[in-house]
Amino acid sequence: QVQLVESGGGLVQAGASLRLSCAASGLQFNYYAMTWFRQAPGKEREPVAAVSRSGGSTYYADSVKGRFTISRDNAKNTVSLQMNSLKSEDTAVYYCAARTNGNISGVDTNKNAMAYWGKGTLVTVSS
Repeated sequence: QVQLVESGGGLVQAGASLRLSCAASGLQFNYYAMTWFRQAPGKEREPVAAVSRSGGSTYYADSVKGRFTISRDNAKNTVSLQMNSLKSEDTAVYYCAARTNGNISGVDTNKNAMAYWGKGTLVTVSS
């Protein structure tokens, strides 16, 4: 049974930092590209950051470039999202998702193509 379990969310003030983690089990982790999505109230779920199977390729949404960093540890089956200089508009439920990718350097941002999802962790940034 595949499980993706997010942690690290919380309530912080604008300008603060948070580190989200996603622990994966039940899958061959290094076969999967990993993506962090977020969904704010009343909005579509959107990709925030993605990392390839090898960790060598990454994607960032324009809104988080320079502030967020995605990384993965294939030995520990985890993917993390370091979020700095948080803004009120970063408030959302953050989800990690996985999709197999034949290209070791490929990243995935299509929410409809994800094979597995976590249940999400809430990040609230107060201004």
